[in-house]
Amino acid sequence: MSKRIILNETSYHGKGALENLPNEVISRGFKKGFVVTDKGLVEHKIIDKVTDLLKANNLDYELFYDIDPNPSIENVLNGLKALKESNADYIVAVGGGSPQDAAKAMGIIYTNPEFEDVVSLEGTAATKNPALPIIAVATTAGTASETTINYVITDLEKKRKFVCVDPHSLPVVAIIDSDMMSSLPKGLIASTGMDALTHAIEGYITLGAWELTDTFNLKSIEIIARSLRDSYAGDEKGREDMALAQYMTGMGFSNVGLGVVHGMAHPLSSFYGIAHGVANAVLLPYVMEFNADYTGEKYRDIAKVMGVTETETMEIEEARKSAIDAVKKLSKDVNIPLTLKDIGVKEEDIEALADLAMADACTPGNPRPCSKAEVIEVFKKAYFG
Repeated sequence: MSKRIILNETSYHGKGALENLPNEVISRGFKKGFVVTDKGLVEHKIIDKVTDLLKANNLDYELFYDIDPNPSIENVLNGLKALKESNADYIVAVGGGSPQDAAKAMGIIYTNPEFEDVVSLEGTAATKNPALPIIAVATTAGTASETTINYVITDLEKKRKFVCVDPHSLPVVAIIDSDMMSSLPKGLIASTGMDALTHAIEGYITLGAWELTDTFNLKSIEIIARSLRDSYAGDEKGREDMALAQYMTGMGFSNVGLGVVHGMAHPLSSFYGIAHGVANAVLLPYVMEFNADYTGEKYRDIAKVMGVTETETMEIEEARKSAIDAVKKLSKDVNIPLTLKDIGVKEEDIEALADLAMADACTPGNPRPCSKAEVIEVFKKAYFG
């Protein structure tokens, strides 16, 4: 069976990578940009690093920042209206997953107007045209939206998130500059870092995983295990390493899918507004326990790159437990809550959450087949701890 890998045309990495933005705009012949970001990045003037660079090079743009932490259908439609009125010929998506996901939806609908209801983009929509060109500038080390063919939109009316998977949505250029992440609060460093770890572990064990994506994901796990604590403590090298690690796993999981951690985490965000990275981080060890017997030797690999010693001589059950314990320890060290109860989930909602998890596009990629009853049981274990 053939395998497919889809990556950005160009990506820039390391401190100062943002300086390449004007040359990319000019060399591609773009005339006017539509800059998509969020209110927080405007209020903290982080977006100024991008807009000042555009101004300094006499590059025309308009700014749109009405994007919620979990971007909604309304956000996309409002942005699409502003995009059309701007007469821009490319998008600059600046932020973590929220602005980038919203920008992908806007760009896709702009060139495929038959999907203007937004909800018809769910799953693998049969779009015909590439999105309006997107240059994605990451400001968090977690989502890897700048290098994935996936994006997630929230239907507020139905209290659900839906996943869209479309190669036409991939940004043509990705810029991963750790200087853009220098002012992140510690809580966001922790949650986005654990989001990246979840991507890497799920991408490593998902049903679609294969040797090339395993290379990306396993190395990402290794870098996160050695760098997230340092990044959380404010270390510059740790921050730069995390920026690379989250991009590497994006290269992997974007092409092979994820699993039921994400399937369960998406409804937590749509129900309660819980940060996606926090939802993933809390659920990850419980789902790893659920999946353990279906992962072959891969937990041994995970334990080894996370710094567990003597993994080669362990019985497989011990190796699997050591991988799960290493994830729990990292999560604890960056002050992630331990249970779903700790982050405001209500026990009476678990059955409804399980229904949404079973319908989520990520769940079928899980290495262990899931029934609704089993998902409910995992939710309960994660709730009580």
